Amino acid sequence: MKKIHQYTIGQGQPLVLVHGWAMHSGIWRVFAEQLAQYYQVTCIDLPGHGQSEALDSFTIEEVSDALVNAVTEPKSVWLGWSLGASVVLNIAQAYPERVSGLVILAGNPLFMQTNGWPGMKDNVLEAFAAQLRADCRGTLVRFLSLQVSMLDDYKAVLKQLKAAVLDTVSPDKVTLQGGLEILKTADLRTVLVDTQLPVLMILGTRDTLVPVEMAEAIIWLAPDVNVEIIEEAGHVPFLSHPDSVLERMRPFMEQQCV
Repeated sequence: MKKIHQYTIGQGQPLVLVHGWAMHSGIWRVFAEQLAQYYQVTCIDLPGHGQSEALDSFTIEEVSDALVNAVTEPKSVWLGWSLGASVVLNIAQAYPERVSGLVILAGNPLFMQTNGWPGMKDNVLEAFAAQLRADCRGTLVRFLSLQVSMLDDYKAVLKQLKAAVLDTVSPDKVTLQGGLEILKTADLRTVLVDTQLPVLMILGTRDTLVPVEMAEAIIWLAPDVNVEIIEEAGHVPFLSHPDSVLERMRPFMEQQCV
């Protein structure tokens, strides 16, 4: 079994945070401390990211298996950001007995734009992927800095971001390519249609990767999904608007995921 790095803080209802593509659990540090005032928060590194060992094959099934086997709590709320959202949706489908609820944060069950579904254009994703492969750390710092540039304390937040990005080595090319393939090919819309689990989706109006127009598509596809929109938030609302994210999560956690 591959080593999967995780750390847990706080007490209360178990909540697992799954980060996005090419990132690691350090990105949650400040937000996790905020969540830990109310919940038992586990921050986990995807395989091949941060301090977790890489898989021979970075597929959504193998990633889901690795995370579920690493988390000791019998049942948790799983929060996934970006690529992490795809992973937790797959976990809900494959291991529903291990999930008490889902929080989809700046994620899309079908990440790519296709057949009228709002998503990211293929050429935009490919350009971003090429930049990541050429300079993973530099690209992440530039991308994340754009996402928080509207904040009053932008410089302080950017300092935290740089520290998080530089904290560990970058994922290898096999891992990065595997994550890209998940984003390009995974269609998890049926999970939202079929699941009996409570689901909260949080989107930002200024997200350049997950268009806010997806909210209408989700409401039409799966009316039971609770969709919340944060004005002026981009792709990392837990950094740019942490209080707004927490404000939307608390009623969901306390009223539905029991």
